[in-house]
Amino acid sequence: MWKRAAALNRFVVSLLLALASITIGVMGFMLIEHYSLLDAFYMTITTVSTVGYGELHPFSPAGRLFVSVYIFINLVFVAYLISQLTTYIFNGELRTLFNMYRTDQEIKGFSNHVIVCGFGRNGSKAYAELLANGAQVVVIEQDQELLRTATENGMGPIAAVFGDATADEVLLQAGVERAQALISALPKDADNVFVALTARGLNPNLKIIARASVKTSESKLLRAGVDSVVMPEEIGGSHMANLVMRPEVIRFLDMISGLGPNKLRLEELRYQEFRREWQGRSIRELDVRSRTGATVIGLRRQDGEVLVSPSADTRPAPGDVLLLLGTDDQVQAVLQQFHA
Repeated sequence: MWKRAAALNRFVVSLLLALASITIGVMGFMLIEHYSLLDAFYMTITTVSTVGYGELHPFSPAGRLFVSVYIFINLVFVAYLISQLTTYIFNGELRTLFNMYRTDQEIKGFSNHVIVCGFGRNGSKAYAELLANGAQVVVIEQDQELLRTATENGMGPIAAVFGDATADEVLLQAGVERAQALISALPKDADNVFVALTARGLNPNLKIIARASVKTSESKLLRAGVDSVVMPEEIGGSHMANLVMRPEVIRFLDMISGLGPNKLRLEELRYQEFRREWQGRSIRELDVRSRTGATVIGLRRQDGEVLVSPSADTRPAPGDVLLLLGTDDQVQAVLQQFHA
């Protein structure tokens, strides 16, 4: 990132030097030879380009001295500009800048999207899962090679912001004030704390999920405004132990998480998302199982209470969320049948 920024700065400097050179030439011809603005601009361009059409009228001694010095200085300026322009053309820098500008404009149109900070093992997995569920995702990453490799390996174009996720301007460039959630999967817990503090200050309503490496970081992350803390190492150890003690349960959980050969899918359906004709009906009357093949495994009440395997006579009410389990086809059938 630093190298790319330095290259961009050199290119901008070369353009500014070229503009300054033209300005000096126009002013010199106007002040010394008393040319009009148009004639001074014409003489400047012919001098800089070394075309040599000749003077509009013979130069004075001061004019000859000015042109001699001006040509010598421009040889340096033009050589520098050409070298930077050549670098951008042959190294693909112009194409990269264009792609970055196009991505930035695309991100400005995002709302209710998810920001993933860090594209390592955890971040890339979260990105793929979010994308598979139809979410708009913006990635913040400093290492451009990670994203380039992911794109070449078939992940497709990734809406990304290159920079430090702890910086306000980088989060704002990713649209944090319009986002619905942020996943901070940076390798260092301290960086995840800073991301949470910064993001919470920029968007108080943002849902923040952060990765932690050690248990002691969990309380700090929660104090920083994180809604949920995930510890991959701890989860991995428990998973391996349960594969010994409860292998069939773990295989079933793998199916739900999409790791097993026969993938299952968990879905939620909010009461306000029901079609009008299904609102106010009991689970028995909804008859989700026979209509779609999916199973109602839970119901979260508006007050936060969770009913596991709710009775058939339970009636979802405004603010409730129905929790469903099934294959992709079964869940799609639920959404087609019941979702407004």
